[in-house]
Amino acid sequence: MQRRWSRIFALFMGIPLLLTFLAACGSGTGTGGNTGTGTTSTVTIKVATELPTSGNDTSSGKPTEQGAHIAVDEANSSNYIPGYKLVFVPKDDVGANGANDPAVGAQNIQALIGDAQVAGVVGPFNSAVAKSEMPYANQAPLALISPSNTNQCLTQTNPDIGCKGSNNLVPTLRPTGKVTYFRIATTDDHQGPVNADYLYQTQNYKKAYIIDDTTVYGVGIATTFSDEWKKLGGTITGHTSSNPDTTTSYVSLLTQAASTQPDVIYFGGTDSRGGLKIRQQMEQVPALAKTAFAGGDGLVTDTFATTIGTTGGPVFGTVASSDVSKNPAAADFIKKYKDTYNQDLGAYSAAGYDCMKILIQAIKKAIDGGAKPATDSGDASGAKTFRQAVIDAVQKTDYTGLTGHHTFDANGDTTNKVITIQQLADVSGKSGWKIIKTITV
Repeated sequence: MQRRWSRIFALFMGIPLLLTFLAACGSGTGTGGNTGTGTTSTVTIKVATELPTSGNDTSSGKPTEQGAHIAVDEANSSNYIPGYKLVFVPKDDVGANGANDPAVGAQNIQALIGDAQVAGVVGPFNSAVAKSEMPYANQAPLALISPSNTNQCLTQTNPDIGCKGSNNLVPTLRPTGKVTYFRIATTDDHQGPVNADYLYQTQNYKKAYIIDDTTVYGVGIATTFSDEWKKLGGTITGHTSSNPDTTTSYVSLLTQAASTQPDVIYFGGTDSRGGLKIRQQMEQVPALAKTAFAGGDGLVTDTFATTIGTTGGPVFGTVASSDVSKNPAAADFIKKYKDTYNQDLGAYSAAGYDCMKILIQAIKKAIDGGAKPATDSGDASGAKTFRQAVIDAVQKTDYTGLTGHHTFDANGDTTNKVITIQQLADVSGKSGWKIIKTITV
């Protein structure tokens, strides 16, 4: 009797062990899909942003990052890539000077390249940062998809649009000869001229004084503006390059500019790298206190609008993208953005969203085509193969999003070329950017 109860007890105690063994046999070591027993294992794929999200550039880069983050959250919540979880990895390229720093950007990209699970990057925001990052990403390879880079010579070699001599950048930025960098922003060989056309033909300004911040972006857009202005018959009363890193006051320069009696001061650069100071200090020079001020998308930020207000002369800016507020398909995104971040869209929030959507779609296409993501952060060999598959899918993009319909040409530039002209004004009871018109070029 005692031995009978012993056998029963042993059998009873052995059931959990048997169940554990069977469960272990059924769980498998799947790579993200369903297994034979119906259980799943999720594989991590990282998607990054590389933008200026702090310091003086917060109002440029942070709204763009937030737009991209929404796209990642949507993909995960809808299980867009079954068996895979997207992990959002934001990087900030603001340096010790409080503005975007090409050296910091290059360090960020090298760190992202070193993490084999990173499949692609949305960014960078600024053209000077792109110039520092592109050679590393090209050799890795790692896809960069910029929502806002506009310097034409990052991708083109046409001397007629200024990409010659020291501005013939492509051989250095694309050392492998293959395209790994893409963008959905319209380039400055269009943005500068559109601004010139509007100021000359619609505002009837005839004399312009130009200042640039010495960066790739600032010099490039100032040059294209100047070339178009002269073609229209306008007069350039002067053109000065001034590095904000070594300039504490622009009053002397502006006093010199005032002596040429310009109708408008055109600035090639960003608000954080001279644009804000120049516009503030124009009011300290009596002859320029009511003079118009204009520039590219580097000026169109909430910080610039709230700091300058609507005093002094009129201020005009351009954005190298469409006005998504006029797109009915963007209504849900706009609401979600406001509900999530308790603020209005930035100039490139929707572009950040669209860039991340393009990247995520490319990742899914690469997986559907048989490409395997890196097994872990140290799987350099797997990363290289998968990243190239993602790049190949991005190149074949045919995407309609909040900012329009995007495909990429042989250089990685969008075929959707749109410029939005804006003016600093009282918008809903506070200083902001009012849309004047959107132009397809």
